[in-house]
This record gives sequence, C-alpha cells and structure tokens, in this order.
Amino acid sequence: MLRPLVLTLACMLAATAADELAAIPRRLPAPGVPLPEAERAALSKELAALTPRLAKAGAHAADAQVFAKAVAYALRFDEFYDLAKDVPKAHWALAQAVERLDHLDAAPWAQQPGPQALAYVSAVDGSVQPYGVVIPEHLPAGKVPLYIWLHGRDEKGTDLHFLWARAHDRGEVHPDDALVVHAFGRQCIGFKSAGETDVIDVVEAVKQRYQIDPERIVLMGFSMGGGGSKQVAAHYTDHYCAIHTGAGFAETARFCHLKKEDFPPAYEQTLWQVYDVPNYVRNLFNVPFSCYSGEKDGQKQAADVLAEAFTGEGRTLTQYIGPGAGHWYEKATLTRILSDLHEQVAKGRPHDPPALSLQTRTLRYPRMFWLQAEGLEHHWQDTRIDATAQGATATLATVNLTRVKVAWPGLAHGGTVTIDGQAVAVPAAPAGATLIKDTGRWRTAAPADDAGLRKRPGLQGPIDDIFMEPFLVVMPSGTSPNVRFQRWVEFESQHFRERWAGVLRGELREKKDSEVTADDLARYHVLAWGDAASNTLIARTLTKLPIAWDAQDIHVGAQAYPAASHALALIQPNPLSPGKYLVLNSGVTFRESDDRNNAMQNPKLPDWAVIDLDKAPDEHAAGGITAAGFFDEAWKVK
Repeated sequence: MLRPLVLTLACMLAATAADELAAIPRRLPAPGVPLPEAERAALSKELAALTPRLAKAGAHAADAQVFAKAVAYALRFDEFYDLAKDVPKAHWALAQAVERLDHLDAAPWAQQPGPQALAYVSAVDGSVQPYGVVIPEHLPAGKVPLYIWLHGRDEKGTDLHFLWARAHDRGEVHPDDALVVHAFGRQCIGFKSAGETDVIDVVEAVKQRYQIDPERIVLMGFSMGGGGSKQVAAHYTDHYCAIHTGAGFAETARFCHLKKEDFPPAYEQTLWQVYDVPNYVRNLFNVPFSCYSGEKDGQKQAADVLAEAFTGEGRTLTQYIGPGAGHWYEKATLTRILSDLHEQVAKGRPHDPPALSLQTRTLRYPRMFWLQAEGLEHHWQDTRIDATAQGATATLATVNLTRVKVAWPGLAHGGTVTIDGQAVAVPAAPAGATLIKDTGRWRTAAPADDAGLRKRPGLQGPIDDIFMEPFLVVMPSGTSPNVRFQRWVEFESQHFRERWAGVLRGELREKKDSEVTADDLARYHVLAWGDAASNTLIARTLTKLPIAWDAQDIHVGAQAYPAASHALALIQPNPLSPGKYLVLNSGVTFRESDDRNNAMQNPKLPDWAVIDLDKAPDEHAAGGITAAGFFDEAWKVK
C-alpha cells in the first residue's frame, strides 16, 4: 500500500512531456486556498518521516495508510479550504496514522463505540479507500443488521475531510441495534464507475471485520447519495432487504433540464441507460423500496420521475414527503421512515422469492436472485424476465434475451422451465440451468454453446466498463513515428493519470509493455496506450481486433480514417486473455465539463471511437469524435 503514496509524492514533482497542449482546468475537487509554505514544509516533513513505516503490512494497515494518503493528496491538489480548521485536521490525520501504526495488530479503534474512520484496499486500482462505521454503544450479540449510507455532493469532501467527519460525526441515521457504514464512493462522482464498485466492496470490507447479517442489509442515501442509492438499488436490488432514497437524481435528461436540440450524440444518449433508473424500474418491485422528498425541494423531481415509471408498470411508488421541508430530512418524517425500515429489517431479505422481475439494458447488470441474463439479442434495448416458480417448475416470459440461467432451488434435481410458452425439460443442475434461444426455439445449453466470442456478463462494454474491476495500464516503451499521435498519447495518458488521482482518488496500476507478464494478463483487464509501433502489447493484439489500424489508415468496416490525424480508442475482449478486457487509448470518458453535475458523470464513448487529432483535448472530449459506435453481440463492427 506504499505504492500509491510514493507515486503521489513523485507526481507532485513530475513534469508532463506534453506541455504544448493546453492543460484542462479541473473542477473537482474544488480548489482550495494557498497553504503557507511553512505549513506545507512541516506537513511534508511529517509525511516523509512516516513513509518507511507505511510499508508495514498487516490486516489493518490500510487504517493507518489512509490518513497519510489523505494528507498527501491534500498537499498535492491543494485541498485546504479553511486554514484555521484544515491544517489542524492534517496534523490530526498524521497523528492518527502514527497511533494506528503503533497498534496495528490489536486495532482497538475498530471496536470502539461511536463513529470510526476505517479503510480497505480497492482491488480496482490497489488504492487505499476510506469508509466510516458507526458502532452502537451496546451492539447486540451475534449477527447484526447493516445500514449503508451514501453521502451528498461535497466538492470539498475529499479524503482528509471525509475521514475527519467519519471520526467525529454519527450522521443522521444511527440505529441502536445495527451498524452503519458510510461509503466514500470515490468522493464526488455520483457513486458511479469505481464509485459504484466502492459501495459493493465496502460492504464486503465491513463483513470481514464485523458479524453482519447478509439478509438484513439496508441501502440509504440523500442528495447525491439519493441518486447513488437509486442507481445501486436498481443494479443490485437483490443485495438488500430494504432500500430508501432521499432526493437526488433518477435520470439524466430531465434532471439536467436538457432540451432535445441540445442533446449529445445518439451513442451518448444510449449510454444514459447505464445509470438512468427508469430503465431498471421493475427490479425495484422485488424488495421494499421508497423515496423521500422535502415538500419544497426541487429534487423531488427524481421521485416524481420514478413515480411515473412505477405507474407505467402498474405499480405505486412508496413516497414520504417532509412537510415544509426543502433539501433536508424533516425530523418527524425521518423518524417514521426509520421505524418502517426497522420493520422491514426484522422481516429480512426475501429468500428465493417465487415471483421475480428482472429488467436491464446491459449484461453489466444481469442478475436478480435466482435469475441471470447471459445473452441479449441487442444491447441497450429493454430486456426483461418475469418469472414465477413452484416446486420443480418455473415459468418465464422474456424480452430481448438469447440466454437465461435459472437457478430456482426446486430445479436442482431437474424439472421443467416453461419459457415464452415453450416447455423445456432441464436436467439436474444444482448451480442452475442455462437455456439458449436457437432459431426462435429455447433449449438447454450444451458445453459447445459457450465457445466463440460474444458479449457476456462482465464482458460487454462500453469503454468505461473496464474501470469497474481490477485493471492495469500498459504504457509504451517505444515512440510512435506519428509525432502528433505521440504528443496526444503523452497528454491524454497524463491527463488520465491526474484525473484518476484527483477525481477518482487513487493511483493507476501501471507497467511498461516490456514488463507485462502472463500473470498480469490473467489477473487484470488491460488499458494500453500507444500504437503498434510504440507499444508491443498493442502490436501483439492489433491484427486480432475487428478494427484495422495501420500506418496509413484506421479501417472501421468500409470506412477509412487517415492514421496521421486520428487515434483509435476501443474496448474488446483481450485476444491474449479472452476473459479480460483490452482497452486502447482511453481513460475515463466523462470529463471536467461533466463534473458540474453528478447526473452527467456517465460514460461518454461507446465501444469504439475514432478521435480527430486536429481538435485539441479539452474538458468535453479527448479530441474531435469523428466516428463512434457499439460492436454487435459477437464483438464485431455493426
């Protein structure tokens, strides 16, 4: 865990090789006030003295490392906003790091009642990420419920300030018979991308430390956290026994007041479907789900949008309205909400419910209890499974599906699945039976059916999907003969490096192409910068990709784009490791202009894009987007 801190200190001194392209002003985190040089020197000295000890391993090492990281980032990105308060916070954080390093084995702080600031190591990038827990004064014996709280937007709520708050503030929700975990979500990205993964991973981290009842986990959040809890709920409904969201956003276009004439390109509108909750509304019928709005809060719009979506499916959304309230929880209404949640917690999560609905637009989100979508006719179209089951039978009605896995427990020893009116006998399958639609008819899958390249859960794009799971950045050891392209690669790779640190609060896992091992390819998705001339990994894979790229042109189907003035970005299954992704020449595709509103921090590029180098990278895009599109279900150019 020393690597992120060392890289942070190095980056503070490093200069980019692409200075001739204009730097893009950052929006997040919010710029702070100048730190007096004497204070900067004192904090830097304390931090440097800690560095040798931070390499110390142990089950709770991250609990100390996270405080040092917070101060390093605050220095690197000027994240001091009120010197009278924030400089003491930084000294407090370094003192916490020292105290915890002195007591790593016992880690007494993790068991003390009240609010506690903790940390875990994210598998996505190997970075230390903070979270908070609130431990009741008298925690009941045995397994206890867990309440997940997602925080509101705070452009200044970086690691240092989040840790301080989590160590000193219990928050609005702190039941006396349950643990509460406050997820950081990579700070201010609307609990999207790696921030979404953080919500899932932080629960697993808490389960490692405390006795949590997995059947009694509640998801909550307010404002940005209300938007985040809607999205996470829609994507992972079956993780929770109850879900409650306050204010926030539910979709992109209406929340951001976008006029049709101002809509972005069609592929970007398509990608709104990743996080627009109405696309997944039927999932929310499977567990108790409710929304809160202040009577006078403009963000009541989100609940109204969801209420429309519920009504459109013949259901009624459970809503709580805080009388006279603006953008806050009215006290009496919150008390009633928590009482209702307590009753739902007592019932626990539905276990193998005999009636289910699954709705999705992408195989990134394919699962609901004992159902899993494993193949779509077409990505980004409404996809549904409505199912009932009893004994050794299950009945499914599907839309836009080619493969379905049914793991109803009653079918473990065999039985019958009636799917779209067709009865299919399934053999004994304790882990679940997979059915395939073949020339319009359903049948059970055979081993040979899994051969060949196809979009499947966790391997379906778009480009930004790589940032949800562990990935490795592979930098070129050579130089492209295309000087303009080389300059662009240097600029964009450095921009991504800084943006990942500043906005997504971590350091990239990086290697040169000459250093990549077979184990790396098996363990990680790969993001490679450069071209075949500069990056040997790209040279090894380029001829196996559906888009050809030579010294003269980039060939997409019948179209050709001059290589001298264009770059290629894409995502594909890695030809060198088919269970993993290969991404070429793209960092996170939402950029500085999207940081103004969390509802806009969505993927901006589909599965591939040809980028015009005549247009300099800016806050909107990596250059001019000459062409872009989605691959088909077999990962081929449409």
